[in-house]
Amino acid sequence: MNSMTDTGEATLAEILKGKVVIVGIGNVLKGDDGLGPILSERLKTILDISCINAGSAPENYIGKIVKELPDTVLFIDAAHLGRPAGSFDILESNELMNTGLSTHDVSPGFYLEMLESQIPGRIFLLGIQPEQTAFGIGLSPIVSKTLDLLQEQIIEIISTELQGGDS
Repeated sequence: MNSMTDTGEATLAEILKGKVVIVGIGNVLKGDDGLGPILSERLKTILDISCINAGSAPENYIGKIVKELPDTVLFIDAAHLGRPAGSFDILESNELMNTGLSTHDVSPGFYLEMLESQIPGRIFLLGIQPEQTAFGIGLSPIVSKTLDLLQEQIIEIISTELQGGDS
């Protein structure tokens, strides 16, 4: 029994195509809000793609993302999905522009619009429902388990893609 979406793996496999840039967003000092930076740092040590730990200021990394000329940008962040902790969903940038999903003060619409105007690729958010975002507390066990599963999936999908597809 897991609390992840049924379409998560298929959706990740569909979107992680071409040149991929992964951007982790969040504050590692605020419990589950740190999930984006934690997962991006883990992936950076394993995958030969651009993985950026943007912390709580993703707007500061727009230039770095644009320089990569990505086909796909995947932001990873804690998001208020209204679902059980550890659940996740993948949203396209147009679904994020004016939502209140973010756990941060700055709306993602600001940097998504700037980024969309400068790259030809598609932009997605892998939003994961946090259990808690209190200062000084690490990841909750349920969110940690979700990150482990997502890490495995992303590594498998990207590795297959880098080896030339579904052979």
